Amino acid sequence: MDFVTFNRGVVIEVDGGQHGQLNQMDRKRDDWFCDQGYTVLRFWNNEIFTNIDAVLMTIEQSINRPSPPIKGGEE
Repeated sequence: MDFVTFNRGVVIEVDGGQHGQLNQMDRKRDDWFCDQGYTVLRFWNNEIFTNIDAVLMTIEQSINRPSPPIKGGEE
């Protein structure tokens, strides 16, 4: 995990070339976060360098929508 906002339930992953494709470990971790109520956003390094406005818009939309309660989080 690269970034997380606990109160909005969003995990942000920034992937470089070493991730090539979503590997089994990444998928397993994403599934765990989703099972806990988090939204996982993945961006390629290239997206950040070439289209930061779209990346930021996606993040903003995700953190501004109502989020379900996070398992183990405060009510």
